[in-house]
Amino acid sequence: MLVKWMRCNVTDRRGFERGQRKWAGLLGEPGFRGQGGGWSQAREGVAHLFGFWESRALYDSFMARSHDRLAAAQAGTYTGMRIRLFEHVHDVKVGFEPRFGDADLLRVAHTRVKPDRVENFTLMQEKVWNPAMAGSPGMLRGFFGRAPGDEFLVLSMWDSATERAKYRIERVERLGLRAQTSSDVAALAGDVIDVEGAWTV
Repeated sequence: MLVKWMRCNVTDRRGFERGQRKWAGLLGEPGFRGQGGGWSQAREGVAHLFGFWESRALYDSFMARSHDRLAAAQAGTYTGMRIRLFEHVHDVKVGFEPRFGDADLLRVAHTRVKPDRVENFTLMQEKVWNPAMAGSPGMLRGFFGRAPGDEFLVLSMWDSATERAKYRIERVERLGLRAQTSSDVAALAGDVIDVEGAWTV
């Protein structure tokens, strides 16, 4: 499975949200699995969207055929869209499905890993971080993906901000020490996103 992560600086919120509803046209596209997203809690006017496809080939076919027609509805409502594509490596928890209807909150972590530490980083994600997140109350499911090179994405879905807060702070620091995260990571960025139900396709 392929995930497309889109981050936009929105300049016309009402127009952007109106245009977002037009993406319902994705339904029926060969290989399309689901799309959703919402607003950043930390950055005013920043929207995140995550689209899921069965394969890169089916995604490329959609981009060549239908994308521009659907995207036209949002033209002029944002600046500086940033797009990244990640291939599925493994689930966080089990049985990941690209559903957003039961999630209140998304957490995205975008990591660039030192080239000689990729193997350890991937192993620690599976052996340390995954079980910790999977056992956290309110954590629904997640996706661990990799882009070409040393770039990784962890997307997790949560059923409330309160539950996610229980997972944070000292527990994250403890897990980071155990997983040797500081030795693996060259750069780390992330965000917490309030899900907008009307954007779900």
